[in-house]
Amino acid sequence: MTDNSMHISHRPRLLLVYPATHKLGWERNFQLPYHSLQQVAACVPDSWDVSLIDELQDEIPSGRDYDLVGITSMTHQAVRAYQLADRFRAEGVKVIMGGMHPTVLPEEAMQHADAVVVGEAEPVMAGLLDDYLAGRLKPLYKAPIAEGNLLDVPWARRDVLAGKRYLTTQTIQASRGCPYNCAFCTVTPYFGNRYRYRSHEDILAQIASFDRKLVVFLDDNLLGNPAKAIPVLEGMADMGIRWGSQTSLRFAENSDLLKLVARSGCIGLFVGIESVTGEYAHIPKLNGHHSQKELIKRVQDVGIILEASFVFGFEDHDQGIFEKTARFIEDCKPSVPTFNVLTPYPGTEFFRQFDQQGRLLHKDWSRYNHSDVVFRPRLMTPEQLKRGWVMMRREAFSYGSILSRATQVPGRLLTNLAYNLLRRGPNRRLVLPEPGSYS
Repeated sequence: MTDNSMHISHRPRLLLVYPATHKLGWERNFQLPYHSLQQVAACVPDSWDVSLIDELQDEIPSGRDYDLVGITSMTHQAVRAYQLADRFRAEGVKVIMGGMHPTVLPEEAMQHADAVVVGEAEPVMAGLLDDYLAGRLKPLYKAPIAEGNLLDVPWARRDVLAGKRYLTTQTIQASRGCPYNCAFCTVTPYFGNRYRYRSHEDILAQIASFDRKLVVFLDDNLLGNPAKAIPVLEGMADMGIRWGSQTSLRFAENSDLLKLVARSGCIGLFVGIESVTGEYAHIPKLNGHHSQKELIKRVQDVGIILEASFVFGFEDHDQGIFEKTARFIEDCKPSVPTFNVLTPYPGTEFFRQFDQQGRLLHKDWSRYNHSDVVFRPRLMTPEQLKRGWVMMRREAFSYGSILSRATQVPGRLLTNLAYNLLRRGPNRRLVLPEPGSYS
């Protein structure tokens, strides 16, 4: 060690923090734990004590009880993350920051942290902790964008979730990366332009270690590479589990793959429809052989609840997009529709474009949340976009709309009804924007 080495007479203590932008009531019992911090914990040597604070459930403790604090942040959490980082540093504790927002804006994060991790934490975490103990902590730790098709990471640590209440703690990540490079997404530029999968043996071994039936995959597109996904699905088919994940509709073009997904225990999938018309209705996640309506029906016919996500505010969207989307939903009846306002996150092509064009309304990161309008759309006003989004969410969760969708999935009526009714309250309580809100 150097002369600057940290002289710690006890086991060093690391606190990992997930910042909250709002408080939750009973809904917190239906949340999933933040997976990345569990992955960070898995990279920490056994010589350290590790604690995890989820501010949605826990109070923020004093930093004086810890030697080092790590804070993760997506863009909508950045303001709160910086507040917490400043508080911990005022207490004399060193702070490291990571996550998507510090990855795309490391210089900004450095103003609030002693060290910033850019990209994936696994390749750099051990070296960072060694540097801290040696008193030579660097301001920036940048993980290289991984090459190849193998994702080699340790199992996420679930013990750090002890005492917290979630829908399930049996979450798992099988893959990272994406080849599509959509203008509204940061995955490809920062996590690789190919799907990287863990070995199917490793994935199945981790699932076998779980003691309950429900498993949630936290992948961006679990079925993106069928050749890699199929051995996992075949292994799960003999385990008697139930699982859900996120993927694209493209997998349903292969009827054999669809049957295997159902047989493996899948009960629900989240898919991005994005737009029902225009350029973003034809992103390369489909090959054009089947319509979205056909694929939605295929998935639901095998007993899988389908949550379909729609985004409003693309360059070719005018006020007519809301009526077109409403008709699409009436026609296709996806189990649960989800509606988002286009958010040009830092690090995306849309952010660069809108920033250069002077179309960003502000850079208050706390409002970059899929619900607020933070830019000027091309073919409608910000207020019109917000109003249309609110009305779509209200109407989609009327009792009549819920009942029309809930009967579409054989054998899942009660589950589908419950899922929609849980969403009804927050959607029906949305408030229309006041005139002049965005002037």
